[in-house]
Amino acid sequence: MTRTFAIFRRELSGYFATPLAYVFIVIFLVLAGVLTFFVGNFFERGQADLQSFFTFHPWLYLVLIPALSMRLWAEERKSGTIELFLTLPIRLSEAVIGKFLAAWCFAGIALLLTFPFWITVNVLGDPDNGVILAGYLASWLMAGAVLAIGAAVSAATKNQVIAFVVTAALVFVLAVAGTPAVLGLLQGWAPSGVIRAVAGASLFGHFTAITRGVVDLRDLVYFVSIMVAFLAANAVLIDLKKAD
Repeated sequence: MTRTFAIFRRELSGYFATPLAYVFIVIFLVLAGVLTFFVGNFFERGQADLQSFFTFHPWLYLVLIPALSMRLWAEERKSGTIELFLTLPIRLSEAVIGKFLAAWCFAGIALLLTFPFWITVNVLGDPDNGVILAGYLASWLMAGAVLAIGAAVSAATKNQVIAFVVTAALVFVLAVAGTPAVLGLLQGWAPSGVIRAVAGASLFGHFTAITRGVVDLRDLVYFVSIMVAFLAANAVLIDLKKAD
């Protein structure tokens, strides 16, 4: 744990050592505000909640989180520093977890900086703060799942653009998996078990369930399973590609 924390601290400080962190945070906050107040019609809805804020998070993360994760390993491989990095007295699993936790914590910092939205809705009305807290939890878990996917893809290529595009494509597939449009295409020819599996794989569906204030164990297991599975794939890919 000490070595993992050392990598975590090194990687997290590295974000703020460059303009990347500040650019990411500013873009995230600006887009979140525009989508909430103008596209989501926050004031016109006349409801004391943050549903118009959380509704757009899957689409924000579809673009912004792959941009954050694409550099996790692709940059190390392209510059050739991955060999030096992995010769340090650390386990591969510690390196993978440390890098992931730093990126996840950074995404959490960006999310926490949206607290003025929470203050605004409490000033204007009497919201259910438990539901809002659940929404923040759902958003953070989804960010972690997308980051884990992006980290695994980043480990498979030296090209950050390819890592971004492939991650965004995978996340998009998971996001729309349980939508009526996709399930409608399967109706009539696919077995019911396949349809249920596709619906259960929906990133958007599990995210929406938690934002409604119902923190179901199945939704938590879904997000944790994605993170564990793709971090394991990340470690395997790094081990296979480290000599390339």
